[in-house]
Amino acid sequence: MATVTHDKAVASNRLRSGLLCAALSATAFGLSGPLARGLFDAGWSPAAVVIVRVLLGALVLLPAAVLQLRGDWNLLRRNAGLLAGYGLLAVVTAQLCFFNAVAHMDVAVALLIEYTSPIAVVGYLWLRHRQQPGRATVLGAAIGLIGLVLVLNLTAGTATSPVGIAWAMASMVGGAGYFILSAHAGDQVPGTVLATGGLLIGGLGILIAGLLGVVPLHATTASVTYQGLTVDWWTPLLTLGVVTAAISYVTGIAATRLLGSRLASFAALAEVVAAILFSWALLGQAPAPIQLLGGALILTGVVVVRLGEPDHDTTAP
Repeated sequence: MATVTHDKAVASNRLRSGLLCAALSATAFGLSGPLARGLFDAGWSPAAVVIVRVLLGALVLLPAAVLQLRGDWNLLRRNAGLLAGYGLLAVVTAQLCFFNAVAHMDVAVALLIEYTSPIAVVGYLWLRHRQQPGRATVLGAAIGLIGLVLVLNLTAGTATSPVGIAWAMASMVGGAGYFILSAHAGDQVPGTVLATGGLLIGGLGILIAGLLGVVPLHATTASVTYQGLTVDWWTPLLTLGVVTAAISYVTGIAATRLLGSRLASFAALAEVVAAILFSWALLGQAPAPIQLLGGALILTGVVVVRLGEPDHDTTAP
């Protein structure tokens, strides 16, 4: 009896810690869009912002990653595929494809397509690991996606294009890869090591894409203006690197390893709510009542998905 009580306490602590990490990660990721928008308005290209963001994040995490390696450099060699996959999927594909989608279609529609990644995660676990979703998971997914549509406030109708949809679908694949690979420990790769390696590979990958002309690269040292606030150009860049890259990726990996890729992917939908609130504060884009209702539905969907979660979520690729 004591063992069962202890196991329940461990599971409860694991869930609590995982949801806390997921909330921190989603909040940090949600800040990136409004901060980046100020830089875009000041003359920065999206690719240039992403490159600085992820490479600065890798630089911030590098000392901790070296300490976690404990001199075992063979760990990197044994898990080179995992690190490369994480960098190419979770960083390059998710971000580069999203910005290309935005170039061809409305931002809200691109976001909606990208944030269908939880469905892709459920499908992957079903096909790869025979983890058939239960009724609660399906119901929670439906509630969360309805909430997402309301948060994005698509009622006015927006233009789309086949090319834009293709880019957005690719970014959705990258988002699903982020959760699946984050949950995969490989040879016990520490989360900070995985995040550092992925950000470094991703940043260099996007830089190469920019040099090849896939995305435009241009920057400026002009001041950046937000609602009632003007700051030096390096202030939002520093925040993007430290908070929305280093902190967000490390806590996101921790959340996924604690919760499993399925629940973590739905919990991450809170990022959209955070982005709405930060846009309100920094850009003066006040959320409509329907968006607040959507945020409540997203959180409800996460709770329902949790009720449908199995005790063990096998997520290794």
